Amino acid sequence: MKSEINAVNTADNSKLFTPVQLGPYQLDHRIVMAPLTRMRTEVDFIPNDLMVEHYSQRATKGGYMVAEGTVISATGHGYYGAPGIYTDEHVEGWKRVTAAVHAKGGIIFDQLFHVGRQSHNSLQPNNASPIGASVVPFEDFVYTPTGWLPADINRAATTEDVKQLVEDYRQAAIRAKAAGFDGVELHGANGYLVDQFLQDGSNQRTDIYGGSIANRVRFMLEIVEALVSVWGAHKVGVRVGPSGTFASMFDSDPIALFSYAAEQLNKFNLAYLHIIEPRIKGAVEEVEGLEPVAAMHLRKIFKGTIIAAGGFDFEKGNAIIEKGNADLVAYGRHFIANPDLVYRFANGFELNAYDRDTFYAGDARGYNDYPAYQEQVTA
Repeated sequence: MKSEINAVNTADNSKLFTPVQLGPYQLDHRIVMAPLTRMRTEVDFIPNDLMVEHYSQRATKGGYMVAEGTVISATGHGYYGAPGIYTDEHVEGWKRVTAAVHAKGGIIFDQLFHVGRQSHNSLQPNNASPIGASVVPFEDFVYTPTGWLPADINRAATTEDVKQLVEDYRQAAIRAKAAGFDGVELHGANGYLVDQFLQDGSNQRTDIYGGSIANRVRFMLEIVEALVSVWGAHKVGVRVGPSGTFASMFDSDPIALFSYAAEQLNKFNLAYLHIIEPRIKGAVEEVEGLEPVAAMHLRKIFKGTIIAAGGFDFEKGNAIIEKGNADLVAYGRHFIANPDLVYRFANGFELNAYDRDTFYAGDARGYNDYPAYQEQVTA
């Protein structure tokens, strides 16, 4: 048996381990498990035993986590194996996940998303074309039942489609409540449907949802209003990715766009704004050494709680909170490899390394088999 390591209790002097209010919830610490697409469902996109174990492993008393991107409707799939929240069976599957998190004393929101143009005909009902803000092809691959394939060309959403999509988000919010979640987060980043409406690199519309910044933000605000109608504003968060280039995204004036979006979101008194730093491209750090500039800028505009995400470790997480540019910090890759990340941070323990090759799809390998620290020292 290995001897126990004398740990320095880093929690004593850490901003990450101070209490914080998130909407109506009092949290014991500020370490957030980020929403992580892992594509582990096996049948009809229903959450399964693997997922129950995964979330239970990472839940902590008084801790907050966001469930992986959860597809709001049958037209929203772009990653085969990602879970849904549009059938009764999905609700029953998620009930088991939320119950496991609550048994650990944790709080969990569901992240609602629709991939938009990032899809393939084989993932759509009746092999139809994917739907997007405009006919601007997504020139990359999507994960289908037969593996990674080039995305199919999408069609542009009609005004009636937009109304239906907003309703789909509302219905998903209702089902998320039935599934036992504590709130919902709107995924407005990573080049998915909401982001496709926001940024003019993908939005070439000439109706009330295109052209001006106010028009391009309209779709997001209508969805937020729908989510708030179900949950109340204090249990709704929004995730954005200012200057995000993942999925071939770009905007001619991202500072103006996301500043306006943050100003408009102030009107709702939301639980939080979740901000992905532009130094991150998908799951890869794009610019080494770049400071968390997005949170710093939007802190001056958004009046509520801010969660910062992207490229943070223990020290950087403490630093952004100490500077006052964020209230909580979301961790992705470190939570993948360290189910006991909060415990490791609290005691200054070394972290497990993550394995990118097992991030997406597959079985328990790279999902539920990372050892907790105590398992390592007694092995």
